[in-house]
Amino acid sequence: MKSCVLAYSGGLDTSVILGWLQDQGYEVHCVYVDLGQPCEDRDAIMEKARTCGAKSSRLVDVREELCRDFAFPVLKWQAKYEQIYLLGTSIARPLISKVCLEVAREVGATAYAHGATGKGNDQCRFQLAAEALDPSIEMIAPWRIKSFRDAFPGRTELIEYCDVKKIPVKASTAKPYSSDENVLHISYEAGKLEELDVNGVELVEFGMGVSPQEAPDQPEEVTIGFESGVPKTLNGKAVNALEMVESLNTIAGRNGVGRIDMVENRFVGMKSRGVYESPGMTVLYDALMYIEQLTMDRDLMHLRDRMAPEVAEMVYYGFWYTPKMDALMSFIETAQRPVTGEVTLQLYKGNIMVSSRSSPNSLYDEEIATMEGGGSYNQDDAEGFLRIQGLPSRVQGRVTPRKF
Repeated sequence: MKSCVLAYSGGLDTSVILGWLQDQGYEVHCVYVDLGQPCEDRDAIMEKARTCGAKSSRLVDVREELCRDFAFPVLKWQAKYEQIYLLGTSIARPLISKVCLEVAREVGATAYAHGATGKGNDQCRFQLAAEALDPSIEMIAPWRIKSFRDAFPGRTELIEYCDVKKIPVKASTAKPYSSDENVLHISYEAGKLEELDVNGVELVEFGMGVSPQEAPDQPEEVTIGFESGVPKTLNGKAVNALEMVESLNTIAGRNGVGRIDMVENRFVGMKSRGVYESPGMTVLYDALMYIEQLTMDRDLMHLRDRMAPEVAEMVYYGFWYTPKMDALMSFIETAQRPVTGEVTLQLYKGNIMVSSRSSPNSLYDEEIATMEGGGSYNQDDAEGFLRIQGLPSRVQGRVTPRKF
C-alpha cells in the first residue's frame, strides 16, 4: 500500500482529505504541527485521526522553533512584505513541510499531502519547501485535482461525505471570513472581507488584543534587551523566544498594537485583501529598529534596507530553503553582530513610542552630534567635503545649463 503523510488540523477539509486519501489507496500518517493555534483538544484531534483510519497520528510542538529559527531571522532583516505584512503565516509554512517530511522519513512515506487551495500562496510555500528538502517526494494537493473538486464543490458535500464515513465534525456557524492563527499572528481573509467597501477592522473579531479605542488611557512601558539582533530579555528577565513572543502578544495586545488591513499581491498573480494582527512581533520590529539606529553602520544599514524587500518576497513566495536565502541569512548574521542593547518603549492605544535606548556598541557620539558650540566636529571640514561632492554637478551644470 502507498504511504502518505498528511498535514492534519482535524478540521473539515483535512478530515475529508484523510478519508479521500484512503479511498485512493493510501496508508495515511497524520501530523498536527503545533504552531500555537487556538486552544484545542490536541489529544482529541489525534484520537479522531486514528478513529478515522489513519495509520498513525502525532503532534509535533514547534512553537519555540518557529519563533527562534524562522521568525527571529526574518525580524533581523526588518522584512515586511509590501511594506506592511510581517509574514506570520508565510514563515510558518516551510516549517510545517520540514516537520511533515521528517515524519515521512521516519515512517517510510513517499507522499506528502496538504489542504491548501490552488488559488492561494500556501500551496506554493508547502511544495517549494518540500521539494527543496526532498526532491523525490510526491506532492498531493487535492484541491488542485479536478476529480476532488468535482466531488466536493462546496461545504455541503464535505459535510455529507463526513456523515457517510462517520467522520465527526463540529457543526458550527461559519464566520463571514476565514482565519489562520499561530503564536506569531492571526490572519483573516475571504468571505465578506473580499468586499472592499466593508470595514475589515470592524468586521473581524480579533483574537489577540483589544482595539486602540478600547485600550487603557495610560501608556504602558516595556523594556526589551537584544544580543546581536536577537531579543533576549523582557523587562529585565531572560526569556526564550516563545516566552518573548507570547508575553509581548499579551502586553501589546491589551494596548491595541499590531493591526493592519491591506490588499496584497499573491504569488499566483491575483490581489487579495487580508486583515492581520501581530502585536508581539510588531513591538519587536520597532524595538530592534531603535537599537539598530545606535549600532549599525550607515552604509550597512542602507544596504540591508535595500535587500529586505527581496527577503520578504522570498519568504512570502515560499523560497525559504534555497542557496540564495542561505547566503542572505549568513549576511544578516554578520550585519547584526553589533546590534546589542536595551530599549524601553511606551505602548499607547495602538502606538509605539520610544522612551530610552542604550547599547555598549553605540555609534552615537554626543560630542560629535551636538548642535551646541564646541564639540569634536570641525565644521570647516564640510567645505572641502561639499566641494568634492558637488564637482560632478558643477561640471554638468556648465556643459548642460538647467532652466530655472
